[in-house]
Amino acid sequence: MVHGLGAHSGRWDLAADFFMKRGVSSYAVELGKPDSLAIYKSKILRLYDIAKRDNPAKKIFLVGESLGAIISFLVCAERPGLFKGLVCISPAFAPRKRPSPLTCVRMFASLFYDPGKEFTLPFDSSMCTRDIEYRTKLDQDPDEYRAIPVKKVFDILLAQRRVAALSRTMSTPALFLIAEEDKIADTAAAKEVFSRLAAEDKALVEFPGMYHSLSIDLGREAVFEEILKWVEEKKYL
Repeated sequence: MVHGLGAHSGRWDLAADFFMKRGVSSYAVELGKPDSLAIYKSKILRLYDIAKRDNPAKKIFLVGESLGAIISFLVCAERPGLFKGLVCISPAFAPRKRPSPLTCVRMFASLFYDPGKEFTLPFDSSMCTRDIEYRTKLDQDPDEYRAIPVKKVFDILLAQRRVAALSRTMSTPALFLIAEEDKIADTAAAKEVFSRLAAEDKALVEFPGMYHSLSIDLGREAVFEEILKWVEEKKYL
């Protein structure tokens, strides 16, 4: 399980508990705020080795949410056959709201004279989930962050472009889970990537009324059920 931007591995606690009660083990990677996307991918591969060592006869699936879905997509595209399936939850293949031209200029300039300069992320907890109690938890969580170095902004932009370029060759079975009321990611971009996937085994499910962070939003059990059903269908393939 790979969390998204601004989050941490603790976001998966609810999902892990759901799957544990149904006999499915979960492993969550801690990406870390300052690391590059290349390091993120290496962390996923190291965690894969651990999961495979612990479960030599089991099939392993990769689940990513938001930015985690971008990174997971790239890992599966670059390492076909490694994972038995890919689950993209609210994949952030493009932002719902584009930055202003002035903000773009400022970020581009900072890339040269101050690549460590941080820019505030354009979202808050109210855009992630409708669960008021969980929003409070996010706002009080010291491990949640809402600013990143400009260099990482451009790393993400390049990764989004790479997803588009690799979509026609990505053959790993894929499940896309889309929040219809996503206020952070562009759902149209996710659907476009899905339509171009080379994978013959692919499915897309939309969740009416739900916000971006499907794994912590109200109604998340339905999201987990869809993942479980999809994984179970591939259990003996």
